[in-house]
Amino acid sequence: MQIRTSALAGTMESSDIMVRIEPSDAEGIELALESSVIQQYGKQIEKVMRQALSELGVTSARVSAVDKGALDCTVRARVLCAAYRAAERDDFTWEVGV
Repeated sequence: MQIRTSALAGTMESSDIMVRIEPSDAEGIELALESSVIQQYGKQIEKVMRQALSELGVTSARVSAVDKGALDCTVRARVLCAAYRAAERDDFTWEVGV
C-alpha cells in the first residue's frame, strides 16, 4: 500500500489514540509516539503499529501518534483507518473476531 497524502484517525479522548500518517521519500517507517504511559507500554504500542502497517504492505511513511491509554485493538484500528485514508483507498476487508 502506498501512502499518498496525510491522514488522521482517532481522537484525543481518554482510552483513544490519534494517529497521523504522511508520505515519506525515505524507505522505512518513521514513528513518533507521545504517551503518558510510554515507559510501561511504549514498545508494545509501537509493535502493534508496525505490525498493522506491515499487514497492509506499507514500507514508507511518517507516522506520529498521541496515545491516551488506548488498548491494542484500538491502536490497530486507528492505524489501519489512517493508512487506508492516506492511501486514498476504500477497498478494506472487514474482519469479525469471535
